[in-house]
Amino acid sequence: MEQYYPAAAWLTEAAARHQGGGYLLRAVLIVMALGCVLTGWFLLRGYKRNDD
Repeated sequence: MEQYYPAAAWLTEAAARHQGGGYLLRAVLIVMALGCVLTGWFLLRGYKRNDD
């Protein structure tokens, strides 16, 4: 029995239409890089010294 997943079908069709996963991979890498930068900023901002 074959099940139909509309999201998976859309993703594979989009990847096939653009000759591979180039656009998808680029989007994933950009989101991942922005997430790393924001996570680093959030974690490191707690280490500020207040020398009052």
